[in-house]
Amino acid sequence: MTQTIAPRVRTLVLLILAVAGALLAGAAPVSAHAALTGSDPAQGAVVDTAPSQVSLTFSEPIAVGDDSVRVLDPKGERVDKGDPANPSGTTYSVRLVSGLPDGTYTVAYQVVSADSHPVAGAFTFSIGAPSETTVSVSAQGSDDGLVGWLYGFGRYVSYAGFVVLAGGAAFVLACWAPGARVRAVQRLVVSGWLALTSATLGLLMLRGSYTTSGKVGDVFDLELLGDVLQTKTGAALVSRLLLLAAAALFIAVLFGAYARTADAVEPDRDAEDDGGGDDGGPDKRDLTFGLALGGTVVAAGLAASWAMSEHASQGLQAGVAMPVDVVHLLAVAAWLGGLTALLVALYRAPVETPVGRDAVRRFSRLAFGSVVTLAVTGVYQSWRQLGSWSAFTDTRYGQLLLVKIALVAVMVAVAFLSRRWTQRLADARVSEAAEEAERTEAAEEAERTEAAERAEEAVRAEEAVRAKEAVRAEATQRAEEGVRAKEAVRVKATERAKEAKQPAGTAPAEASGTSEVSEASMAVEPPKASGASDASDAEKAEAGQDSVRAAQLARQRAAAEAARQKRLRDADPNRFGLRRSVLAEAGVAVVLLAVTTVLTQTEPGRTEQDARAATAASSSASATGQGSGAVSLTMPFDTGGKSGKGVVSIDLDPAQAGDNALHVYVEGPDGTPVDVPEVKIALTLAAQNIGPLPVAPDHVTTGHWSASRVQIPMAGDWKVEVTVRTSDIDQVTVSKNAQIG
Repeated sequence: MTQTIAPRVRTLVLLILAVAGALLAGAAPVSAHAALTGSDPAQGAVVDTAPSQVSLTFSEPIAVGDDSVRVLDPKGERVDKGDPANPSGTTYSVRLVSGLPDGTYTVAYQVVSADSHPVAGAFTFSIGAPSETTVSVSAQGSDDGLVGWLYGFGRYVSYAGFVVLAGGAAFVLACWAPGARVRAVQRLVVSGWLALTSATLGLLMLRGSYTTSGKVGDVFDLELLGDVLQTKTGAALVSRLLLLAAAALFIAVLFGAYARTADAVEPDRDAEDDGGGDDGGPDKRDLTFGLALGGTVVAAGLAASWAMSEHASQGLQAGVAMPVDVVHLLAVAAWLGGLTALLVALYRAPVETPVGRDAVRRFSRLAFGSVVTLAVTGVYQSWRQLGSWSAFTDTRYGQLLLVKIALVAVMVAVAFLSRRWTQRLADARVSEAAEEAERTEAAEEAERTEAAERAEEAVRAEEAVRAKEAVRAEATQRAEEGVRAKEAVRVKATERAKEAKQPAGTAPAEASGTSEVSEASMAVEPPKASGASDASDAEKAEAGQDSVRAAQLARQRAAAEAARQKRLRDADPNRFGLRRSVLAEAGVAVVLLAVTTVLTQTEPGRTEQDARAATAASSSASATGQGSGAVSLTMPFDTGGKSGKGVVSIDLDPAQAGDNALHVYVEGPDGTPVDVPEVKIALTLAAQNIGPLPVAPDHVTTGHWSASRVQIPMAGDWKVEVTVRTSDIDQVTVSKNAQIG
């Protein structure tokens, strides 16, 4: 049966990986999580006079560089000057050169959103009237090419590595302590650590190119790497690497000291009582508690490295969203990672350490708690990222979220089947216990029979020994009789010699008598004890051969019993059904993780809808001939002192009654921004005898001052006065009128 199942398992695994790869490869380029919600001039607008700057408003804060915003004339030449500035909130502006001719101008931007994703786009506006332009509005973003694909793949691998690392360790500690000794489980957890570490290093190297040029050659640019390390995302990746060093120590203790403790405490624990590690005395409990606490801290830190640099760190209720996101990621790891560890245990655990029903039940409870946690945190995250029911179907984020919800529902349904198989496995153990009792009784009977046979063999061996002893005794008796006969012959010969008294012929007779005695002694002398020595050597050789055969027989019996147990375990329909259901869960989990990765790279539905509304409003205003209402005034000044000449520009947005944003720019005669000791603004509506209303702008950067929430009480022809002081005694006031409202 195992040989038949294996090809099916391999086919299913390959199919699952193919689906996950298709999701990742077929996903659209990483969508920006900050969207352009407005601009001045508006997209497609036609303005009468050349603006002094271009302002872009995004849905969340962004990071800008020297070339983040470019303005190109109809010939493709740059007409912006200076670095982009952030006068207020999420509005960013770049200054334009003066005296721009009529025509169509292109604004191209490439920035990084606060949740770490690159944002690129372009639009046009016209001065006087539209004209032909050589600039292409649609430009490839840095996240579209090979670097963008590699970055997305690295994110998937990092998520998968975290899930396997944290979930596998949690499965061992909370559900199946003997798993710390199983080589397959050890390899699984270590593989998760290696995957997360290598993916984090890769993301750190790719980050610079990913957010700028998108070129493969820039991946190894050390200057870009240094810039990345100064960003929030770079700091999060470095923190993740440091936490992975702590995770390596955790793994060493888990599969070292903890596994040895499990070996010492429960060397023969079987599937009927494979506890979660709470048994074994105070030392084992203290070690388990320390590993659980330390592992939770490390896992939470790793999850926070995502939460503090991505979706949760921006938008509504960021202070609540980040810890909620950490809990969400931990629940995902406990469920999907534990499921992966259970699958490996069911298929790869050795016969002497099988995963039993108690471990499956513990994981079932852990998975249920994780699913409840995911449901609660997921509802909050969905509300935060979507904002409306229509976003479920009208936005790409909402559509992917519906797919994710459907996959979770499928996983829960398959998990329910797994619980049923677990219950059947538990019920089957009752009958198995009875069968085991019968087998035990039969084994005892066989042992008794074998003991009787051994006793009979011992009796026969004892009889053989007695027979050998009888032979030895008979030989000894014969030897003694020979000695006595020899002695008698000698005595008789001596007596004959005395009686004969022959003078000369005695010698031959004596010799003859001696020879006769010698022959008699030789005749009666028994053979030497070589027979007894040979019998002892044969007995020893036979005993050695018996011990070797007994050892071989014991090994053969152990191997046969292990093979029999494996066949019984594999043939168990309940365990086979549990394997299939867990494999199905794991397959859905792989696809679910791929969808989640794409989801984290997609613009939230709330942001997408806000951007659409802003674009629609801008298009409507452009179609009706109404601009943004912003007023730009340029006034030359001369304080009369040294370096006292220049140009001051005033931008008032939206130039309506109520709150307005005011920006002041001071340039020298050569058009470069310059700082002056003081700039003051006063607004006067003479027709209504209102003012002057003083405004004290704050210094932003070289040659740039701004003030927010400037209150203009009513519409009218307002006089805007600007006082510029270039030294302690040199200052001048210049003014212009502007129609506000």
